[in-house]
Amino acid sequence: MSKPLSAPVWPTLFAASATASMGIQAQLIHTLRKALLAGRLPQDSRLPASRMLAKDLAISRSSVEAAYAQLEAEGYLERRAGSGSFVAFTPQLRPSKKTASASAQLSQRGQGIVDAGGCRDTTLPSLAFNAGQPDTRAFPHALWQKLMQQRWSKSGAALASYGPAQGLPELQLAIAGYLAQARGVDCQPEQILILNSSQQALQMIAQLLIDPEDTVWLEDPGYLGARNAMLAAGAQIVPVPVDQEGFNTGISQTLAAPRLIYTTPSHQYPLGIAMSLPRRMTLIAQAAAHQAWIIEDDYDSEFYYDQRPLPALQGLDQQGRVIYVGTFSKVLFPSLRLAYIVLPPALVPAFITARIAFDGHSAQFLQAVTADFITQGHFATHLRQMRLLYRSRRDLLLEKLQPIADVIKPVNTAAGLQFALQLSKGLEKPWTASGTTAGLALRPLSAFYQKEAKTEGWLMGYASLSNEQIIRASETLIKSYQEK
Repeated sequence: MSKPLSAPVWPTLFAASATASMGIQAQLIHTLRKALLAGRLPQDSRLPASRMLAKDLAISRSSVEAAYAQLEAEGYLERRAGSGSFVAFTPQLRPSKKTASASAQLSQRGQGIVDAGGCRDTTLPSLAFNAGQPDTRAFPHALWQKLMQQRWSKSGAALASYGPAQGLPELQLAIAGYLAQARGVDCQPEQILILNSSQQALQMIAQLLIDPEDTVWLEDPGYLGARNAMLAAGAQIVPVPVDQEGFNTGISQTLAAPRLIYTTPSHQYPLGIAMSLPRRMTLIAQAAAHQAWIIEDDYDSEFYYDQRPLPALQGLDQQGRVIYVGTFSKVLFPSLRLAYIVLPPALVPAFITARIAFDGHSAQFLQAVTADFITQGHFATHLRQMRLLYRSRRDLLLEKLQPIADVIKPVNTAAGLQFALQLSKGLEKPWTASGTTAGLALRPLSAFYQKEAKTEGWLMGYASLSNEQIIRASETLIKSYQEK
């Protein structure tokens, strides 16, 4: 006969597991179930009689009977007429927490995503010299709040529901108007697909247009997020060197035919070069000849300080081969989570369907507020103010780096939230280590190369830093060099 469990143990178990928000009966069920799952009650052991347990716990017998009946229905207990209630569940057959998870058997594409890594943005944008970060402190927060209140009062109920996968028509129209005027993009609003980020855009493009082993031409050095997206889709990456005219279309003529070509022609990432007009025309012709698609990542072309940028590559394309990618993360604020792609008409239906399959749509309310921000003229005003602010910070940083001008060379500083700083050969590794120890965010240029790095140095962010931060960080950088 099975040995009954000691009755005095139950008050202790009950007190340790009880949750005040539960009723007495629910507390008892919770306590017993937890003990059974943890293996604390041996297989086939007999539980105390309901009358005895009710007395020990100072609760009604009906509560104990109801708890036993519930656990019997769940398969934890077996109630035998004339003998009592027994543990029917075998804890040994249940894996412990340490081994409960199945092994991570990912698909080939899933493993590719993991192997490629992710695009991890820092949560400390004010860390000097963190690149690619706008100054969120300078954003007109009060104005944005007012627009949100106005929009919610006007159409909050409608915007709280599900929205169109392609994006809010008001925002599509506002973006199309802005791009035509500021970037020379030739498109209709219905060619614009609203997304959550430019990285999502790259992932979607890669998933829809690349088969495993397809060739992708990628700038070298280049944006790691683009490389990760293409590798995750199983692409064969072919690095194309960048020179003083940008993407080297002369060398690319000797390479394997691409399915996709990724480029940042207005402000090459990370070197800051603007692709020349002859190179742009040649690249478009090459894409047409290979029936390839060009991804034009125009990530921060809004911030040109010394001259106007060349119009977008997309506006020169007469073959419908360019997919234009833009984002509001740099020009407004990163947590807005709104970006967009301008698609050739032939691709629009497929991308809308994919958006439905992936995640449906971006937040309607924020799309509406962003549309208001643009159409009411606030966007243009904000850009003008940010250009002046960021230009002054660039100038200050260049001035403060003058004491070490013999070993550094700022290159292509005419635009952006950051610029490349070239170092004398052999300095990047030791100086990066000392600067990092001193609390600086120094991103080595060598990390952006797929092959051997031709340029040593850093990508130096300045836009998110106050004047005082720039001065202190520059002094720290110079000191770390002098101590080497």
